[in-house]
Amino acid sequence: MKRIVVALGGNAILTDDPSAQAQQAALMKTADYLTEFIAKGDIQLVITHGNGPQVGNLLLQELAGSTKSNPAMPLDTVGAMTQGEIGLWLANALNICAKRRQLSLNVATMLTRIVVDEHDNAFAHPSKPIGPFYNEEVAEIEKEHPDWQIVEDAGRGFRRVVPSPKPISVMEAQAINTLVDNDVTLIAGGGGGVPVVKAGAEVHGVEAVIDKDFSAAKLAELVDADELIILTAVKYVTLNYQQPNQKDLHEVRVSQMKEYLADNQFASGSMKPKVEAAISYAESTGHKAIITSLDNVSSYLKDGDGTVIVPD
Repeated sequence: MKRIVVALGGNAILTDDPSAQAQQAALMKTADYLTEFIAKGDIQLVITHGNGPQVGNLLLQELAGSTKSNPAMPLDTVGAMTQGEIGLWLANALNICAKRRQLSLNVATMLTRIVVDEHDNAFAHPSKPIGPFYNEEVAEIEKEHPDWQIVEDAGRGFRRVVPSPKPISVMEAQAINTLVDNDVTLIAGGGGGVPVVKAGAEVHGVEAVIDKDFSAAKLAELVDADELIILTAVKYVTLNYQQPNQKDLHEVRVSQMKEYLADNQFASGSMKPKVEAAISYAESTGHKAIITSLDNVSSYLKDGDGTVIVPD
């Protein structure tokens, strides 16, 4: 049986309506696409997902209701809360879609802690925007939260930025492998996982956000996946994006993708981390990585359509 790790982008959950009902409806559509894999009969999925919009919404709620007697939760705890939230919705949706297709499916969601290096350079250079935008109130926010780093974000206002360290290992590695080896369809590492550092026998959460694509690559290595599929908003990775000479990429070798990275072909906040994660997985495992859109899943299953990154 082929084992595939699927990394869902924010578009798999995000809607204009932030209500729980709307997000669950979006996930039902996502689950229907995913069960196309399982319906083939020889594929086991391990699923991970983003949580950026959900973290932002939860931070807004917490900030609005935060008092000295009811302080806002730290970022690692907020990340864990959204892992549970999205994991619940997605597991329910997969069960429903599987039943509609008369498929037998054992689904589990695992709260996942990802170990990072406390000396990672990312902690000295926070870069990941989180939470709401601030304008006139930015001075008040800086006064209330002197430990936050707040920067101007592309002319849209000011936002808090936090470190985005690289994942080293997965705390729940043994449990994850036990589940997938017993044919469980597992949802794990949501939102990049809860970032933690080890200090001797102790484990501590940190105020950081791990890029979900790098965590997906680490998870795919851990479970010895045959493929890593990163689902995003576009069908192909492209060169010269939105230019007259834009070119879609189909099958590309790792060495060629590295050259495109060196030429700054991919935007740092969107496609670049996906390409870097795909390269990392392909190099470390010798297996291919795919980047394509959620609504292109059927075409990928039929004829391999999408951007496929293969080892040299």
